[in-house]
Amino acid sequence: MPSNFFAVSSLRQAALMLNDIHHDGAAYAELMAFADEVATALSKYAIVTHPEHGRVYAYEVDGFGSHVLMDDANVPSLLALPYLGALPLNEPVYQNTRKMLLSAANPFFFKGKAAEGIGGPHVGADMIWPIAITMRGLTSTDDAGMRACAQTLKATHAGTGYMHESFHKDDASKFTRAWFAWANTLFGEFLWKVYKERPALLR
Repeated sequence: MPSNFFAVSSLRQAALMLNDIHHDGAAYAELMAFADEVATALSKYAIVTHPEHGRVYAYEVDGFGSHVLMDDANVPSLLALPYLGALPLNEPVYQNTRKMLLSAANPFFFKGKAAEGIGGPHVGADMIWPIAITMRGLTSTDDAGMRACAQTLKATHAGTGYMHESFHKDDASKFTRAWFAWANTLFGEFLWKVYKERPALLR
């Protein structure tokens, strides 16, 4: 589902560029129609009812009624949907989904001595991804949430000064990929956002 939400956002952006830069009205109409088709399918199939969190977005569906409730640390992800321009941050189903993803209801949400956060199947259980912590910060709306993410990232780089692909929930010195440019770039974007919007949190 995250990739399809991202596709809708990207198709609409591409349509606007084709229209505004190249003045191609036909391509604009075609891309917007495709985006609307995918968005309609998402509204029909992507939402399921969770017994605790209510209406939420599934990570995967098969079109026959089955679904997977989880999130992956990579982007696009369900957590990242507002960051990608796919949904408003205050959209109710997204907020329900966010609460579910940042809890034990998400099988890839890990909590340990070093930190808590979302991981994924790529590097195994108990491995938290700094990308997901950064995305949690980028989609937070309160000081406490942003501060907690910034402090966690500061405390878990294992003395390297860089963000890693993942680290063990109980020991940040056990990490994968000593150099991961994607994670470093998103971390920089997060710090810039905090500096511009809530600089007091960096003191």
